[in-house]
Amino acid sequence: MDTLKIIAHIRTDFPEKFGIPRQSGLVKSAVGRIVFEPEFRSPDAIKGISGFSHLWILWKFEDTHRKEFNATVRPPRLGGNETVGVFASRSPYRPNPIGLSSVKLEGIEDTPEGKVLVVSGVDMRDNTPIYDIKPYLSYADSHPDATDGFGGDCLKESLVVECDTKLLYKFDEKKRETLLDILRQDPRPRYHDDPERVYGVSFDKYNVKFKVGSGILKVIEIS
Repeated sequence: MDTLKIIAHIRTDFPEKFGIPRQSGLVKSAVGRIVFEPEFRSPDAIKGISGFSHLWILWKFEDTHRKEFNATVRPPRLGGNETVGVFASRSPYRPNPIGLSSVKLEGIEDTPEGKVLVVSGVDMRDNTPIYDIKPYLSYADSHPDATDGFGGDCLKESLVVECDTKLLYKFDEKKRETLLDILRQDPRPRYHDDPERVYGVSFDKYNVKFKVGSGILKVIEIS
């Protein structure tokens, strides 16, 4: 039986699942660094990759194992109450725990761990294992006339974020932009609507606590 090899891990500012962008590309400033495993660190393995602006990343969903196959799932985008087929969703609870992301290649860094790919628009937790990397081809992979099913119908307008400027200065300029974009898209499950509930998003080295009410997300603490 063939087994998938982990070729790399990605390092991001998302130590936990909660708060990670729901899809790749939604938070364009969210940066990750792909560090190859020693077996795959030959510079020849990425020869020519800089000619591509975007990449496909195939990666491993972690902590989603289920003993039995479930044909249906309850997407948060539908309020957690309606079911759809697992293959009509992007749920992490799948027969094979494989994720797919389209990211932008920002550059290549020379490091003690070999050449590292710097990518943006990531939607992966820190240290996520990567199975494969392939170039994105605009003439074959882009479908401007595609329909989005329930995923498109359930998109929400972004929230207004209120945060004391002094709190934001805990982050550098680029990370401030990333954090604000994450908060604007409302990290909460769609069916949560308690204006008094305090939520916490782990980002970089900090825990960002906030409340949401009447379309406004209020940051109350960054620690």
